[in-house]
Amino acid sequence: MNSAPLDALHDPSTAALRVDGLSKRYGRRSAWALDSLTCHVPRGVICGLVGPNGAGKTTLYSVISGFLPQEAGTVDILGEGPFDPWRLRGRLGVLPQDAALDERLTCREFLLYMGALQGLSGKEAAQAADVALDEVNLTDRARDRIASLSHGMRRRLSAASALLAQPELVLLDEPMAGLDPVQAASLREVLVRQRGRGTLVVSSHNLVELERICDWVILLEKGKLVQQGTVAEVTGRGVHVGWTVGPGLDAAVLASLEAALPGHTLRVEAQGDGALLHQATPPGDDLDASAVVVARVLAAGGVAIRGCQRGRSLEESFLERL
Repeated sequence: MNSAPLDALHDPSTAALRVDGLSKRYGRRSAWALDSLTCHVPRGVICGLVGPNGAGKTTLYSVISGFLPQEAGTVDILGEGPFDPWRLRGRLGVLPQDAALDERLTCREFLLYMGALQGLSGKEAAQAADVALDEVNLTDRARDRIASLSHGMRRRLSAASALLAQPELVLLDEPMAGLDPVQAASLREVLVRQRGRGTLVVSSHNLVELERICDWVILLEKGKLVQQGTVAEVTGRGVHVGWTVGPGLDAAVLASLEAALPGHTLRVEAQGDGALLHQATPPGDDLDASAVVVARVLAAGGVAIRGCQRGRSLEESFLERL
């Protein structure tokens, strides 16, 4: 997790990426793919970009990286204004969703070429290529032509090109699409190791994956911002607790909990032979202290605690806001 103070994370003036009033559509009669979108990505975080199909995620990436012009609004990358290939050379890495690779090249030749485009010298590009291949476990395929690679290997090679020489800002569109569980876990570790070295923006439909690695989340719907903030803020980890309990949580036990926790909102949802007790806490409440109270009251009522989760999952939070 990024260790910057919460106020600093919410300050767009210090952000690695900032968009303000961004609008884009494909044709005059089409709906807006981006509709006056304003959001930011703090420096040094791994940011999850979340939204259903058609939310505008890929369009946003395309506008930021200079592939598409916008109708209105501004983009500021690393405090340098909109995308400029010379001013930002070597500082911005991009992995498109459907990156096409030149199959005639070997893996190492491809990375050497990408390094040259980033402004690296021949020696720097060679060193960066070897490091990147090792990071994505493709060192043994360095001299193999891309045409011989599986889909998963090509995806890892594309990720290596985006991370080449540690750019300050990296945009990754569905980086784990098509990877098997082992490959996905390996690439996830690669991304986590980038924390603190730069800023990563990761778009994915795998919300469980994003929740594991992200510090900051941006939720989009129909080109508009639904919510942005830390994962803890978006999932309500500081204000919501879900208790999975066994049988016996009757009206009497619930009344005892309500009396012991004034100001808290409690709701019971049947679940198998037990229940899920939702606890919404008032702002500033000490969750550790309230957990002791809940455990004591449930134990006194003979109700077993089977599990506890602070906050909703990112998936639940996402679905709740759409």
